[in-house]
Amino acid sequence: MCADRRAVPPEESLPIRLNVDDSDSPSDVIDALFLGRFTTGEQPHARGRSLERPRKGLSLLPPGAVVLRSAGDGGRSATLAEGDGWTVLVSRWSQGADVTVTAVSEELAERTLKAAVDGAEEEPEQQPEDVTMGFWYHSPRRGPYRTTRRITAGSWEEIRGNYTAPVAEAMDGLMKTTPDDITGRLLLLHGPPGTGKTSALRTLARSWRDWCQVDCVLDPERLFNEVGYLMDIAIGEDDEDTPGGQRWRLLLLEDCDELIRGEAKHAAGQALSRLLNLTDGLLGQGRNVLVGLTTNEDLERLHPAVVRPGRCLARIEVGPLTRAEAVTWLGTDEGIGRDGATLAELYALRRGAGPALVPRAARTEEGMYL
Repeated sequence: MCADRRAVPPEESLPIRLNVDDSDSPSDVIDALFLGRFTTGEQPHARGRSLERPRKGLSLLPPGAVVLRSAGDGGRSATLAEGDGWTVLVSRWSQGADVTVTAVSEELAERTLKAAVDGAEEEPEQQPEDVTMGFWYHSPRRGPYRTTRRITAGSWEEIRGNYTAPVAEAMDGLMKTTPDDITGRLLLLHGPPGTGKTSALRTLARSWRDWCQVDCVLDPERLFNEVGYLMDIAIGEDDEDTPGGQRWRLLLLEDCDELIRGEAKHAAGQALSRLLNLTDGLLGQGRNVLVGLTTNEDLERLHPAVVRPGRCLARIEVGPLTRAEAVTWLGTDEGIGRDGATLAELYALRRGAGPALVPRAARTEEGMYL
């Protein structure tokens, strides 16, 4: 005798029982009621969407909806409504909302949901022009100490014209770097003073802010000569809004000429070794730490261990703009020599400081801030 193989409707194969007690809120009851027509198969098709920034004052109900239940408790509200062949549940809280629709057909469910949520979300917020940056220094009273401040940083699109074409092209890729792209742990910007190295690093902090916390070390000469200070910074300190262990950190060390020039091993003792150990030695293992260095030294004068293949994520020589680029930037050729001009010189000319005839080596103080 053959067994009865007739299909059992899904709503009968899994009996649903919902128990309500005094621990359940009215919103919980509305959630349970919403499941009824989907569970029984009366409305077997469901579609939903989450809204991160729903517009204020909107009900998020499709046109023609008749409200069956509504409740608000504990910062959350729930509304159950129905229309011809469909049911909708709108759940809202302080930061967002969920809209879910069940209907007699897929097409009706999608059309009803679209009518409820189209145009209901605020436009994405524009990215701010400043970025939070940490600053480490060794305090006589507190020891290694980190403070934060908001600094202004232009977008890469805004400042790209401040750099000569080969530098801009190299920076294009660096600004788009993600954690998956990281190979080396050292970022090296080298070149004459006043060419915009520091400005580029501020913009890099803005470009990377979604995945990388940027800290500037104000006393790098002390950092690598005091093991305790180095360990505190290597272990790090996360911003309050940063989930621990999920983001990279970029330590910025500016004007490190003495640390990484060719004779550094003799002059700086263990400092260079500790720097390299932080980037790809035992000290750096298990820590998502990048080290960014700026220097005015020529590449040929840098220690070979610093620039060896595989150690640098990027190694960019930031030089002056060519004469043609400088004229385009300034809008005139007045004061621009045949060899072009640095960014510091161009800003001085724009301020009416006169032709840039002073040797560039004498402009270190101005160049430090560009």
